[in-house]
Amino acid sequence: MKKKLILDVDTGVDDAQAIMIALAAPNVEILGITCSHGNTTLENVLKNTLRVLKVCNRLDIPVYAGCSEPLLSNERHASYFHGKDGLGDVPDPDAPGLELVQEKKGVQALVEMIEQNQGEVTLVATAPLTNLAVAVQLDPSLPKKLKALYIMGGNIESRGNTTICGEFNFVVDTEAAYIVLERYTCPTYIASWEFTCRNSLPWSFHDEWLAVKTAKAAFIKNISRLSSEKSKSAEYQKKNSAGKGFSACDTYALAAAVDDTLITDSEEVAVTVELQGASTRGMMVLDYMELLKKKHKAVIMKKVDLEKFKQMLRRAVM
Repeated sequence: MKKKLILDVDTGVDDAQAIMIALAAPNVEILGITCSHGNTTLENVLKNTLRVLKVCNRLDIPVYAGCSEPLLSNERHASYFHGKDGLGDVPDPDAPGLELVQEKKGVQALVEMIEQNQGEVTLVATAPLTNLAVAVQLDPSLPKKLKALYIMGGNIESRGNTTICGEFNFVVDTEAAYIVLERYTCPTYIASWEFTCRNSLPWSFHDEWLAVKTAKAAFIKNISRLSSEKSKSAEYQKKNSAGKGFSACDTYALAAAVDDTLITDSEEVAVTVELQGASTRGMMVLDYMELLKKKHKAVIMKKVDLEKFKQMLRRAVM
């Protein structure tokens, strides 16, 4: 039996790499990909997702348009890092057209795919959590029908990458993050910002990884040129002292969903999201003192098997 995955993405460079890991995994069936605002506009996210599927010859996988803006917050993007179009502003005259996007709305598709595969679906969310928050409003029983939820988002030591204490996905739609961490009581695994930094790979691996002569490697090399330069800059290194290597944040949550033996160290703790703090809005809070009295605890990833991770990245570009 193949693992059934649904991917919820805001396809920038690291989402693209994550999608390609899933596509290359022999034990995985991707039921569909729902798209969200985030790294760039929803329209760009849809285009980018189709570009990734095309280079992997998998345009058979359905792509759905989800939410185009946060629940309450002002819309914001990460064009400073991923490029205005989300994929490094690399021209692609042969990009697939948006007519390939499914007519059904993303949130409705998410609810229906999970309903039709109860207890079998692992949902991997690497975007702001708007689609998931709206989905659980439509179907409050949705979390009980999931096998597991993997999230890239939040932080564990108040290190921000967007605000002082806030990670991008949780800051962009803080209310959605709060709703998801409150309402999704299925097994939940979180790849936080600091975790991805601390489990980074050497830049020498990055260069070796993309040196192979394949269309997929060339695609990743082209779209990641801008973000790689940003990551290597002295300014970025100073701000992100948790890690100084190659760290494609979204790939960790996806890789762990594909192979749960990838996680070699973790802890279970109740979590929530700060909604009101002037400096801490969007920060994920870990309740070690159990003052929240929450029965549901999330698995916070701490370490992964980097050799297995490398193998999955290599397979993605072959």
